Amino acid sequence: MAFSIVGVLFIAVTIADPAADAKNPRQTHRYAGDMERTTGFASVGDAQVAYQVTGTGPIDLITTPGSFVSFDVASDDPMIELFFSRLASFTRLIRFDRSGIGASDPVPLDALPSVESYIEETLAVMDAVGSERAAIMAGYDAGPMAMQLAATRPERVSALVLSNTSARARVTEDYPIGLDPEATEQLIAMIAEAWGSESQVAMIVPSRADDPRFVSWFAKLQRMTISPGQASAYLRAMIDLDVRSVLPLIRVPTLVLHREQLATIPLAQGEYLAEHIPGARLVVVPGRDAPFMWENPELALNAIEQFLTGIGSTVRQERVIATVLFTDIVDSTRRADELGDRRWRALLDVHDDLAAQAVSSYGGRMVKHTGDGFMATFSGPGPAIQAATEFGTRVAEVGIDVRTGIHTGEVEISGEDVGGLAVHLASRVMDKAGPGEILASRTVKDLVVGSEVSFLDHGQYALKGFPGEWQLFSVESVG
Repeated sequence: MAFSIVGVLFIAVTIADPAADAKNPRQTHRYAGDMERTTGFASVGDAQVAYQVTGTGPIDLITTPGSFVSFDVASDDPMIELFFSRLASFTRLIRFDRSGIGASDPVPLDALPSVESYIEETLAVMDAVGSERAAIMAGYDAGPMAMQLAATRPERVSALVLSNTSARARVTEDYPIGLDPEATEQLIAMIAEAWGSESQVAMIVPSRADDPRFVSWFAKLQRMTISPGQASAYLRAMIDLDVRSVLPLIRVPTLVLHREQLATIPLAQGEYLAEHIPGARLVVVPGRDAPFMWENPELALNAIEQFLTGIGSTVRQERVIATVLFTDIVDSTRRADELGDRRWRALLDVHDDLAAQAVSSYGGRMVKHTGDGFMATFSGPGPAIQAATEFGTRVAEVGIDVRTGIHTGEVEISGEDVGGLAVHLASRVMDKAGPGEILASRTVKDLVVGSEVSFLDHGQYALKGFPGEWQLFSVESVG
């Protein structure tokens, strides 16, 4: 569960040596195994995210301890140092604290970083150290971020390792292995009450519960990382996540690493990941500890090393995960007849300019214009929703009503064009939208959970060319 000592994200990448940057000061010194450690900060908007780089191996490995421990404080424990030293023996090791944690800039409890914000921070750290492609290993509340990153940005991800994490925490009719509501609330309350106390060790690291020095240090680790209020807020945010819809979209080699007797995240949830990610392989590590550092660490380390060093270079795929956005001008034929060819053409030129500005502003790619609308792709649903909202507002000011449809899925790249079922589905979603309305598929809604985007249930629809009924949601606000 996310309250564990290390919500660990590992990212293995091949990068160039970091260059000096006056805006990103770094310090270099020695640490375990006679290796040098270089520290720095990556810029994410106006915020700064702290990172460290160690080792010179042929593979680069980024790690973040999720929301519940800072890499600086964790390094005080010799077993953690040994664990990361082993990783640094065959990698260039990059560790970072997500926003609100450790040395990174703080965030307010009522505006915790979303999954997409977590992705943005990860990519910012990769960019700061020159990383272009990554093999990701993520655990606990970092796991959903890594799953979405692998699905939506395959050009940055070459492999995926998921350690002690899940796609969803809460139980549903189609997900009986999740926590029931009562157990969820009890867990959050228990963590808030016991955070930073010595009672946490027996639950999280039972193999060390009889070591007084460790018990005292572990409580200090928690207190120096975040407060009890922060811990419960981050935990609640993780429990509300649901990224099951992206699992079939992951097309990179995947290893699921899970503790056999972990009570807080049952093995069944790891098995679910392995069953629903195409080609994924499950490795079960004996024991009850949530972290892998103290109980049978060699088994976990061997599995990680064998998997990462066995992954060769991957040719960039012609099929990628993207968020597809379609728009259409409402009653375009009637408007064209009313205005006449010259005035209608001038209005379309304004429409096209505003579309290009909105798509570009949020990092999208304009694929094509459709006469009275356009199609664009984005790396994730958040930017697509932002672009659609801004575009709809701007064109309404010049008297144009548009309907918009958004869906995230696998697309086929063919030159400058894209195709595939995800493209057709986004178009069908748009067909159900009314004037000024942005409709999204459930996949889009699930992927932005935890963000400031709010939706209204628009109902179930039969979409032409697709079996069954599809639940659609209208964008109510973007925060």
